[in-house]
Amino acid sequence: MTDEAVHTDEALDVVIAMHRLMRRLRRSGQSGAVHPTQLIVLALLAQYGPLRIGEIARRVPCSQPTATTAVAGLLAGGYVDRKADPTDGRASHVVSTEAGREILRSFARGQAEVLAGLMSAIPAEQANLLLSTAPVLSHLADLPTPPEPRRPGDAPERDGTLTGPPA
Repeated sequence: MTDEAVHTDEALDVVIAMHRLMRRLRRSGQSGAVHPTQLIVLALLAQYGPLRIGEIARRVPCSQPTATTAVAGLLAGGYVDRKADPTDGRASHVVSTEAGREILRSFARGQAEVLAGLMSAIPAEQANLLLSTAPVLSHLADLPTPPEPRRPGDAPERDGTLTGPPA
């Protein structure tokens, strides 16, 4: 950013607005087939192609066990498959199936239709401004998670750095 930092209160306004809008879109769309984390996994596979579980966890973002659970549910539903990693025989990539791509298209169509309807109720300049934020929001979602701040009572590791309480 430039010389001026974003104030927490301003960022909170954006967070609340995004949560409210996503809640409205989720309530208007289909439910039951996949949960939101699974939908994000399918979207990431569509955007980036085959990914390892660790990369999925990093990009969602969520813990590796959460990513593993989400992928297991998608596997059981036939929405993804696992393929051997050609560079590492011990690892595998998660790939979307046609059923996974179709469920993603179905969700996207439904929620996109609702959003397009909502956007038709605002001035064109505001709609265009909102549309222009998609690449910025995607970039923010892909940034690495900053380390948690140190808290009083954090124990030092063997190398002298401080660590937080066990997760």
